[in-house]
Order: sequence, then C-alpha cells, then structure tokens
Amino acid sequence: MAVSLAIVFPAVLTMVLLVVQASLWWYAAQVALSAAREGADAGRVQGGSADLASWRAADFVRRFGTLAQLQEAKGAKSTKAVPPATESFRMTVTVRPLSLLPVIHLPDISRSVEAPVEKFVAPGQQP
Repeated sequence: MAVSLAIVFPAVLTMVLLVVQASLWWYAAQVALSAAREGADAGRVQGGSADLASWRAADFVRRFGTLAQLQEAKGAKSTKAVPPATESFRMTVTVRPLSLLPVIHLPDISRSVEAPVEKFVAPGQQP
C-alpha cells in the first residue's frame, strides 16, 4: 500500500498543481482583457487620451495585486482610410501571470481591444 501511494501521490500532486497554474494563467488573461476594455473606454470618449487610457488600464491591473503583474499598457488612436473614414482607439495590455513555482517563467499575456472614438453630432446633422 505504501509503495503504491508513493508512486501515485507525486502524479496526483503534479496534476493538481497544473490545474491551479492553468487557472491562474486563465485568470491573468481575463484581467488583461478587462483592463484593455477599461482603457479603451477611457480613451475613446470625447476628451480622452492615450495617457488617461493607459493609466486606467494600469490602475485596473494593480487592483489584482500579484495575480497579474502589469508589463505594458499602451493605447493609441488610429484613422482607417476605408470609406467611410472612422477613427478608432486601440488599447493593448500585457501582463505576466503568477507562477506557483518560481523557477518556471510563464510567457506574458497580451490582449487588445479596439473601439470607435465617440463623436459629438448636433441634432439634425449627419455623422
């Protein structure tokens, strides 16, 4: 009995650690996506800027402590030349997920969100 337990226990423990690590990776990916959405919402409004969007995304990630460490948050406005010409805001957030074992370095996770920039249109005018 003790020999079979000594053989099976490390395999079961490894499987449990793999499930927990995969869950932490998935959670960090969701944090990155939500932070990108927060940043895009801040940057696409009238008067919004890339600096404000980056700050909002970084602040969102910081609220999660060490579960996801912010590596980069950058946003930029772009204009598409395809008619009709539309201006959009793209936010990209890169995080590093928490690793259970310090010797294992997981790859960074990057998520992007693109949203149209809001425009004020007076009543009766065409956008």
